[in-house]
Amino acid sequence: MILTKSLHLMNKLMSKLIMYHEIHRFNRAGLKPAQIGRKVLMDPRTINKILAMNEQEYLDYLDSLSSRDKVLDPFEGFVKTRLEACSDASAAQVHDWLKEHFDDRLPNVTEKTVFNYVLLIRTRHGIPKPFCQREYEKVDELPYGKQAQVDYGEYNMTTDEGKRKKVYFFCMSLSRSRQKSICFSERPFTTLATIAAQEKAG
Repeated sequence: MILTKSLHLMNKLMSKLIMYHEIHRFNRAGLKPAQIGRKVLMDPRTINKILAMNEQEYLDYLDSLSSRDKVLDPFEGFVKTRLEACSDASAAQVHDWLKEHFDDRLPNVTEKTVFNYVLLIRTRHGIPKPFCQREYEKVDELPYGKQAQVDYGEYNMTTDEGKRKKVYFFCMSLSRSRQKSICFSERPFTTLATIAAQEKAG
């Protein structure tokens, strides 16, 4: 049993070393981190980190990942199951799932901590995130008044009495002239309120 476990760990280590040398080989061939990431199904930021390491530093890095206690380790099974069921889930989605299911005992962790842990689970259990290539092309410049971008937001403001009040806002940016308009409301924007804000912006 011990021998089997040791062989399994050795195979995993060899697999990661092969990955390390593949990443450096792609880099020597002139590929950019994003291109390498698509080939090996890894985040470009992780690619950059690996490219900055020599082999010994990489081995030390792997050792630190396997030996360091993680504050989210009690939720490893849950995170692994969710990623297996939804491999394209983002770290933000995983964070939301954790808060939804374990709000009473989930430690107060930052988004960066969750991102790093999700990356660790993907690496540890071989759950790559599918690469989705966006198709886009440059469009001809449209005439004035033909296209605009609208964004909504909300902000907690302080009143004259020192109390907190949530304010909702509607922002429109005209694509051609880049002129901007903003409209505030004490209530969330409905369809009618959005139409009124658009007409006001025009």
